[in-house]
Amino acid sequence: MERTSPFPSRRGILAGAVLTAVPAALLHSTRAAARPQAVDHPGAAWQPASRGNYTPSNRPRAHPLHYVIIHVAQTTYSGTLNVFRNQERKVSAHYVVRSCDGRVAQCVRESDIAWHAGNWDYNTRSIGIEHEGWVDRPGYFTDVMYERSARLTAAICERYDIPRNRAHIIGHHEVPGSDHTDPGRHWDWKRYLRLVKSA
Repeated sequence: MERTSPFPSRRGILAGAVLTAVPAALLHSTRAAARPQAVDHPGAAWQPASRGNYTPSNRPRAHPLHYVIIHVAQTTYSGTLNVFRNQERKVSAHYVVRSCDGRVAQCVRESDIAWHAGNWDYNTRSIGIEHEGWVDRPGYFTDVMYERSARLTAAICERYDIPRNRAHIIGHHEVPGSDHTDPGRHWDWKRYLRLVKSA
């Protein structure tokens, strides 16, 4: 066993000097690059749902993805995030899109199963996107919300080879057994699909 000197060696002093000369920003960027990204969609803000509101999985290996399901939250953006953080609510979606500026929050990783469709089979095979607003208040469906949501849906379809059509991009009300009406009659499906296809 080697004896350790109580004083730093010359090599140790030089190594320390080199480290102090490296800019802090460079060290930070190296550490940041080494960490896995917290979001699946570039530009989304990570706003995690409670661990009690979704099922960890390994999709698409565990369950192939076939659908993007469009929801309207019946509350505000912040209200939706608060619902997903509340473990007693037993609900979540992968993403939430804000009305005023199209800001996208990711609440559940795409590899995990969000509890959004009210149908386990559809939950396992879909990505859920909530939109701030109410089904009977079309003013919440802003241009920027449609555009950012459509880009998000297009990127999801690209990642998982989901066709960009109405058979695979569906409303919550179209899920078998659903008693919901969202996204409602004011949601402009023709416009939305056109934006998804051109994204």
